[in-house]
Amino acid sequence: MVTGQFIADLISWGAIGARTTESQIHREMASALSCPVGFKNGTDGNTRIAVDAIRASRASHMFLSPDKQGQMTIYQTSGNPYGHIIMRGGKRPNYHAEDITAAGEALREFDLPEQLVVDFSHGNCQKQHRRQLEVCADICQQIRAGSTAIAGIMAESFLQEGTQKVVPGQPLTWGQSITDPCLSWEDSERLLSELAAATATRL
Repeated sequence: MVTGQFIADLISWGAIGARTTESQIHREMASALSCPVGFKNGTDGNTRIAVDAIRASRASHMFLSPDKQGQMTIYQTSGNPYGHIIMRGGKRPNYHAEDITAAGEALREFDLPEQLVVDFSHGNCQKQHRRQLEVCADICQQIRAGSTAIAGIMAESFLQEGTQKVVPGQPLTWGQSITDPCLSWEDSERLLSELAAATATRL
């Protein structure tokens, strides 16, 4: 957690996971980065946790981190104005229009930018990776209907569909995930094409 400044020039966007959004040290690290940082809603679907994290990361903090020469230094951050919510679902999906509207209202309450990222995977696909395509269809419809709150998406994709177990002594399938199950390259192309077409109508 203390290496953020040492590698900051290599980071263009960051995401804080659902289980660490409440972590103060992660919020402090985010406040020191120059790039946008997304905070996922809690595992139960609570978006207020992410809103609080955004507010905390916009404030100034002091923390220890290696400088560019690798020496430990006390940094005072100026705050990160680019924090945003990542809607990743919870006990139920939270990518529907009413969920996006509710998240926007929570941001507006604290005068925060009303833009967010939707995670097609995790709680929003209920751990069924092909449902990411259904989530995409819903998000595309919202974009075509004029929603300006959806600033980006996350999707789990790889070259080959699905996932595989790592078994000692057995070869791995090339291009297939060894963690979460993913969409194939072909499905990922389809997903991105649909999003591009929907965004073009919004423009």
